[in-house]
Amino acid sequence: MLDRFLNAALQRPLQRIASGLVALGLRADQVTWAGFVVGLTAIPLIALGHADWALLSIALNRLADGLDGTMARLTRPTDLGAFLDISLDFLFYASIPLAFVLADPVGNGLAGALLIYSFIGTGCTFLAFAVLAAKRGTTSAAYPAKGFYYLGGLTESTETIAVFVLMCLLPQWFGLLAYGFAGLCALTTVTRIAAGMAVFKSETQSGSIHDA
Repeated sequence: MLDRFLNAALQRPLQRIASGLVALGLRADQVTWAGFVVGLTAIPLIALGHADWALLSIALNRLADGLDGTMARLTRPTDLGAFLDISLDFLFYASIPLAFVLADPVGNGLAGALLIYSFIGTGCTFLAFAVLAAKRGTTSAAYPAKGFYYLGGLTESTETIAVFVLMCLLPQWFGLLAYGFAGLCALTTVTRIAAGMAVFKSETQSGSIHDA
């Protein structure tokens, strides 16, 4: 919901940093992988009770996520880059609730499992819509720079990271935050399913799209 506004606000500083990285000969996919690896260091930090230090891992991961796309647009965007970007993003998102479950399996297990399940809902509806939108040649007016159709929702990257930050600052509230955000993710999933049904319903009725 807030991604487009944050992206607009960060566009100029990201372009300056990305231009410097490109001048050094770095590629966008290298930054993508580096950001993912750094982001995963949040798992042992949180699991070992150092959630406050994990904020640095999360921040560096998100910085890399903003830079890789900017670098790609300054050079040549590729399907491989778009594939790596979204795949590694989803893996990173799931790693944070996993880390809190590892930190306290008994106290955080159910909340963490529910949150990861809710991520499956938002992720699969997001990607399923993107696949069919690409098949139709449809692009997103709200996110024209994305490598695929970016279907927005109530819980996007900005909201997800904001909740992760709160979890790291207040780890004793992980359960409450996880249950609350899982509920918001469920709403996003429902709205995306409704959007997909509205867009593709006419084709299904006409027989141009068949159930798998």
